[in-house]
Amino acid sequence: MTKPAFFLYTHGHMFDRLTNTFSDIARQLSGKAKISEKNIEETVEQIKMALLEADVNLRVVRRFVNRTIEEAKGEKILRGIAPGQQFIKIIHDRMVDLLGDEKQELLLKGPDTQTVILFCGLQGSGKTTTAAKLALYLKNKGRRPLLVAADLVRPAAVEQLAVLGGQTGTEVWREEGARDPVAVVDHALKHARKFQFDVVIVDTSGRQQIDDALMAELAAIKKTAQPDEVLLVADAMTGQNAVEVAKTFEEKIGLTGVILSKFDSDTRGGAALSLKSVSGKPIKFTGTGEKIEDLEPFYPERIAGRILGMGDVVSLVEKAQSTIDQEEAEELRHKMESSTFTLADFLDQFRRMRKMGSLKSLLEMVPGLSGQVREEDINETEMKHQEAIILSMTPGERDNYRIIGPTRRKRIAKGSGTSVFAVNQLLKRFEKARLMMKKAAKNKGQGMMPGMTG
Repeated sequence: MTKPAFFLYTHGHMFDRLTNTFSDIARQLSGKAKISEKNIEETVEQIKMALLEADVNLRVVRRFVNRTIEEAKGEKILRGIAPGQQFIKIIHDRMVDLLGDEKQELLLKGPDTQTVILFCGLQGSGKTTTAAKLALYLKNKGRRPLLVAADLVRPAAVEQLAVLGGQTGTEVWREEGARDPVAVVDHALKHARKFQFDVVIVDTSGRQQIDDALMAELAAIKKTAQPDEVLLVADAMTGQNAVEVAKTFEEKIGLTGVILSKFDSDTRGGAALSLKSVSGKPIKFTGTGEKIEDLEPFYPERIAGRILGMGDVVSLVEKAQSTIDQEEAEELRHKMESSTFTLADFLDQFRRMRKMGSLKSLLEMVPGLSGQVREEDINETEMKHQEAIILSMTPGERDNYRIIGPTRRKRIAKGSGTSVFAVNQLLKRFEKARLMMKKAAKNKGQGMMPGMTG
């Protein structure tokens, strides 16, 4: 596989090992004209092992396996057309069931009334950061959120929420020296009504573990706040522990949904696959990185597609649309077609892609590449060097790369802390990319994100 060299940073992907197993299974099955009961049993055994290795709850695995076998052994599969493809579809549909059928929207009232969202979770699950991320997400949807600092247990929590509120331009209700979180929430709700905030997001205190004091405090806050949503923030990296935490919070105080934080981390994925079945509550969002905008609605079908190595083109297109508008896309296509695309445009495209997230996460969304992209295929140092090289050029050089002769190449290499060889490589890649873009643009590849092959 050629190494894609983009100026982007990468994370591990939660379902890597699982995806590799499913990709292998899909390859084994897709070409088969006939499938026997033995094939089905062997394949399901492989899936069972992969799910258990991914730390999926044992009961959930058993149910998944039984349903898959039951459906796959029906007449349609054994005697039907393209049985391999049909079997893969059954696996996909059962996986979607596990993850929660369809995307669950936030329960938001109309903008003229007040929606209250209560956050809860253990310490260290990322609750405070996630509250601020949700506030930004709602602001971008045209809502007017108020963040409430009601975590009076962790010393830095109030300050942390104030800082995050500042970063997202969201007002934070905080009371210096307050001791009673119920009173803080009560005052915040009155303030929100008076100044017409349409969503109130309450950050509450966590503990290292679930205890009676925490549950009593949350029950009292819930009684005062009368929330429309009670969202548990659970750390995806803790696997089955996150599932047990969700189950307990649901039993003790009642949840409407879960947000899985640290979903981008290189963990086994068992929490996401077990949560809905065990706790009965849907995953509504996932935290996909450390940046304040890294919060995404949870789409079971898209995630199932990624796990099975089928990619997630819909999310990829949405991400692209959020960073480039139609006019810019049209201008870019014109530049590609007329060969006026410059190194400055090239740099701009990479910066846009960086806004879309890590390259590895983007490539995971491309059908056929899910689970195929390894960490070592993406050379971060090389990416940084390429950006440094373009930044070391003068505006004139970026506009017209043909004027960059031997003397200029030496100067650029020195300025970027790289070598003349690296500068030559970048210019060759740029020329090659321009040619590819010209062809793609003529084929109406509008608004494509140019890539460098390495």
